[in-house]
Amino acid sequence: MRTETPPTVRLEDYRPSDHLIDRVELDVRLDPHDTRVTATLALRPNPAGRAGAPLVLDGDDLSLLALECDGQALASDAYGVEASGLTVHAPPQRPFTLRIETRLDPTANTRLMGLYRSNGVYCTQCEADGFRRITYFLDRPDVLSVYTTRIEAEREAVPVLLGNGNPVEAGEVPGTGRHYAIWHDPLPKPAYLFALVGGRLDRVSKPFTTMEGRPVEIAVYVEPGKGDRAAYALDAVERSMAWDEAAFGRAYDLDVFNVVAVSDFNMGAMENKGLNIFNDKYVLASPETATDADYAAIEAIIAHEYFHNWSGNRVTCRDWFQLCLKEGLTVFRDQEFSSDMRSRAVHRIAEVRTLRARQFPEDAGPLAHPVRPKQYAEINNFYTATVYEKGAEIVRMLRTLIGEAAFRAGMDRYFADNDGTAATVEDFLRAFETVTGRDLARFAEWYERPGTPRVAVSSHYDAAAKTYRLAFRQTRPGAGADAPPLVIPVRLGLIGAEGPLDEATSERVETGVFVLDAAEDALTFENVAAEPVPSLFRAFSAPVRVESTLDDAARLILLRHDPDSFNRWEAAQRVALGLMARQARGETIESAGADDFVAALNAFLDADALRDPAFAAQVLALPSEGDLADELETETDPDAIFSARRALRRRLGTGLRERLTSLREALAEPAGTPFSPDAAAAGRRALRNAALDLIAAADPQAGAALAQAQIDAATNMTDRLAGLATRALLPGEPREVALTAFAERYADEPLVLDKWFAIQAMIPEDGTVARIRQLQSHPAFAMTNPNRVRSLIGSFSLANPTQFNRLDGAGYALVAETVLALDGTNPQVAARLMTAFGPWRRLEPGRRAAAEAALRRIVATPGLSRDVTDIVTRSVAG
Repeated sequence: MRTETPPTVRLEDYRPSDHLIDRVELDVRLDPHDTRVTATLALRPNPAGRAGAPLVLDGDDLSLLALECDGQALASDAYGVEASGLTVHAPPQRPFTLRIETRLDPTANTRLMGLYRSNGVYCTQCEADGFRRITYFLDRPDVLSVYTTRIEAEREAVPVLLGNGNPVEAGEVPGTGRHYAIWHDPLPKPAYLFALVGGRLDRVSKPFTTMEGRPVEIAVYVEPGKGDRAAYALDAVERSMAWDEAAFGRAYDLDVFNVVAVSDFNMGAMENKGLNIFNDKYVLASPETATDADYAAIEAIIAHEYFHNWSGNRVTCRDWFQLCLKEGLTVFRDQEFSSDMRSRAVHRIAEVRTLRARQFPEDAGPLAHPVRPKQYAEINNFYTATVYEKGAEIVRMLRTLIGEAAFRAGMDRYFADNDGTAATVEDFLRAFETVTGRDLARFAEWYERPGTPRVAVSSHYDAAAKTYRLAFRQTRPGAGADAPPLVIPVRLGLIGAEGPLDEATSERVETGVFVLDAAEDALTFENVAAEPVPSLFRAFSAPVRVESTLDDAARLILLRHDPDSFNRWEAAQRVALGLMARQARGETIESAGADDFVAALNAFLDADALRDPAFAAQVLALPSEGDLADELETETDPDAIFSARRALRRRLGTGLRERLTSLREALAEPAGTPFSPDAAAAGRRALRNAALDLIAAADPQAGAALAQAQIDAATNMTDRLAGLATRALLPGEPREVALTAFAERYADEPLVLDKWFAIQAMIPEDGTVARIRQLQSHPAFAMTNPNRVRSLIGSFSLANPTQFNRLDGAGYALVAETVLALDGTNPQVAARLMTAFGPWRRLEPGRRAAAEAALRRIVATPGLSRDVTDIVTRSVAG
């Protein structure tokens, strides 16, 4: 493990590689502890590099067995080996061949980077810099090579051998009990997209024919006995392929497309060319074991990794500073796919919830960075919400600015101009400039600046002139006075007491969008018969914080009449935030305000609940404790925030009780109804369970009875888990009985037990820290499995603010201990746990001091990994 202080890598220091690798031939002979890798590299000097430069190959935790150049063993003084790699001092100044033999121990590789074993299955993870743990190489994304891989293993233990590209040959190794397979990927790719898998796996498959007439065999590989749980993932692959052809004109380019599910994986999934490797939680699904949220996540992540075939693989990124070019763009593409597969309005709300929960706090804390960072110490720590989610919002803004037709033309141009290359953000924007004739230099500032912009909006209505003026002012916290304003698309409209004011017009608004590209600007609407309510940033047209003078009465008009579903939801959220924020600050709240909100929600449910249950469930879901902390910004008290949210949940549950009860009855599925994970059925379940949550908040005894009855009668995991989650919030022996029964029922289902761990980690009670310490000794919990760690410790630190932020510091101590215990074996997961400390500076003084003490305890620990060192150093310094 690398423990040295990480060097700072800067974008401004980028220079091309001094050498290129045109072809790679790998011979990988798998063994649990003694895997041998022979890499034959066809190299040549890079004309764009430094003439006569030494050949410097990256390496990490490798044992070098042999090194040859053009068939001759290199003398010991012709090269040097260090912990970080191998240097050939004077390589030929012409094309040459290097043969490297290394030895690996996949079983001992607990970092899950490079080649490792997961439940007896060999697999790889090479992004961002894992290939250097397999062989010495130019492990950077701008070195693209054609790969041929021979994989050999013991047939009985490892009957399935998979690689990148297309299968070429397979056979027995005579007299050894071993067999081999050869795979060839004809398309050049960087090393981070290399993959192989070997193990005992079940296979489900189906054929697909591309729009170009290419027959493709789609296959999903899973642990033996779980093939029936791969059907939804297989279907999602097929739908993703068809959608990308229709939406972006992108067809698949190999003869096979393989997905493999493994149980030990640091990330969600990896887009290796033709061989996507997945965390099994994003592949395996059945009604008994997966929730509606699981099905939606499988669909989205399968799509995300497949879409990388063009936005990431065929066109990759020149360097890791351009990570948003593949990740942000591909998140946008998978969001569009999910919106088309499900409800666009509901999915947009979910996207914004995620952005506000993860990226807004990141932008406001010590780990803030631009979408395209200018420097980094450990690249694994920059797979962040800013790169992914905010990166996607930038792409969406671009589409809003130039229109859908021009956006599609620009995407076609981007792929055509950059196919087979390693591109930059500038290359991406240049494609749109070419097709539109627009200068996007100002828009490009979104990639360069950290922080969430604020847009303050004020208004004036002139009844005599029947005009309505909206004034805008944009600022960005931390930006200097000379920082140029951003280009911000504002999708908007006006709403009257009875509905939209479509007759109102403004010459500054085109296709419903006003472009705010100055620090201050204003626009005027004509033909406005009565004072309206502005509907601003419809569909969340820009990732900004809006400061508005609208009162609750105006927001409730939007809830009733706005045709934009997102802003209807946003209006309810803002009213709820205002009520909770006032209580959290200790201010007196007039009962009339809460009563008006209850009345408005009753009317909303009457009109909309049965027509669109999924949307109604989103409206009933109050802003989270994190949302409220974000609203209060400084000197936050998590206990006061929790109490304020609990009080409003109780108020709504009481005021809506009759309506919620009738909805649960109306939405109940008749006995014998087959389970479906589709959007309509999932929406009905979501609303029934949202109603259960509020009923339990108002009347814990009645809620407990309803929850237990739902657990007992449930025919699917969504309803059973929702019942258990409600039960878990109600202390007492019946809760413990329900939790024990659930664990016994699913004792052989690790992914379901993850849900059980998470539910207990999120119990907002003083005993939860002790409960978690006890659960760490549970037979099903393992620190070596990232899913188990995230379910227990991650859920606690990110989704239980009152207990993670305990005044006595016990929550911080628990997470710090886990980070330190994990850092020596899996520093990547340890570093991700550290991000929970991000908002520590905005806490009230007592908790702030306790959090800082925990951080400094980690800082003072000798031998930290580069991953954790980077995060904790920035957290304390920020």
